[in-house]
Amino acid sequence: MNPHVRSRRDLRAQRRPAAHRCWGHLIAAPLWPLYDANLGTLLRTCDAVGACLAVPRRPWADRAVERGNTLRRPSCVHRVAGPQRWLAAERAAGARVVGVELADEAVRLGDLPAARRRTVVVLGHERTGLPPEALEHLDELVEIPMVGTGHSLNVAVAGSLVLYKLAGLL
Repeated sequence: MNPHVRSRRDLRAQRRPAAHRCWGHLIAAPLWPLYDANLGTLLRTCDAVGACLAVPRRPWADRAVERGNTLRRPSCVHRVAGPQRWLAAERAAGARVVGVELADEAVRLGDLPAARRRTVVVLGHERTGLPPEALEHLDELVEIPMVGTGHSLNVAVAGSLVLYKLAGLL
């Protein structure tokens, strides 16, 4: 096997020339993060799949996004004041709201169809998951199967896997 490894120039030529404006098709919403470092990591994934990031409207969240933005160019970030109110408004406007959580009703990640309309991916707290009051605003749940000893993945990893699947890139 003698593969042709694409150069940075090749990659640049086939991708969009600049950061996207808000397309609104796919939004990652880690609204209850425990570790702020995960926000910057998830922002990088959002750029990779053409998604936006919705974060709590808190000074620490803005600093975390700035610190974690390794792209060094503006990215699409929505600031959310009231998570439940924002989720209710997104759903009322016709968005599909998908929560990432371990639950009996959850669909396995491999069975999750790609997003065909505006979709919000709701991510919870690294230890406690989604708060009960957020569950009423979800259209569906997705779980990421695990065979190891851990109970869950961190928000950045879980969000990245779900975003790639919803973007149709997996």
